[in-house]
Amino acid sequence: MIIQQAGMAGTLESSDITISVEPNGTKGIEIELKSTVENQFGNQIRKVILETLQGMGIEHAYVRANDKGALDCAIKARVMTAVSRVVEGDCRPWEAE
Repeated sequence: MIIQQAGMAGTLESSDITISVEPNGTKGIEIELKSTVENQFGNQIRKVILETLQGMGIEHAYVRANDKGALDCAIKARVMTAVSRVVEGDCRPWEAE
């Protein structure tokens, strides 16, 4: 899948995260992270974002994440939602096949 435009998912509430995804040409996946718990969990947050994008077949994206202590499952859900809003075609990775 190719990201066609910028899209976003999430809120700035406690225990949530905002994820913004944009096209990144052919530069791979770049992640810009702001987090209240970056010292403790920054690497894990980046890992969840990267693995979720790769699992969806995304090879090139610029991601801005603003984390307020979200759990891994919330991070994954926000990434999937943001991507589903900006790719061509019917992308609903959470539906059963």
